[in-house]
Amino acid sequence: MSYYFARTFEWDFNEAIDKVTAALKEEGFGILTEIDVQNTMKQKLDVDFRNYRILGACNPPFAHQALEVEDKIGAMLPCNVIVQDADNGKVEIAAVDPIASMQAIDNPQLNTVAETIRNKLRRVIETL
Repeated sequence: MSYYFARTFEWDFNEAIDKVTAALKEEGFGILTEIDVQNTMKQKLDVDFRNYRILGACNPPFAHQALEVEDKIGAMLPCNVIVQDADNGKVEIAAVDPIASMQAIDNPQLNTVAETIRNKLRRVIETL
């Protein structure tokens, strides 16, 4: 089982950020965190790195449900979506598969929430 869903597009990097953010919003997600890996690598390590952004996406009603049934689930939240430069001027967008990450937790009550979030994130990637 793969731990992510991904697609590659012929978009500008910033255009990809805007499109994935809008698609996430359509599925009820907001962006809680945004990590600019390229900038961090340059500042902390003086290393040149490709455009790479980690978007911490959260769907509050489902996050609340998950926290109610598993109080340590916050260690696995939010759902990360990455946007990165790929070869030949393309950009790749990938999202975590919550079902894959929930396999580490022995709590069957999380299955419904994880399945719903998986479907939403998959739709985001598929409909871009």
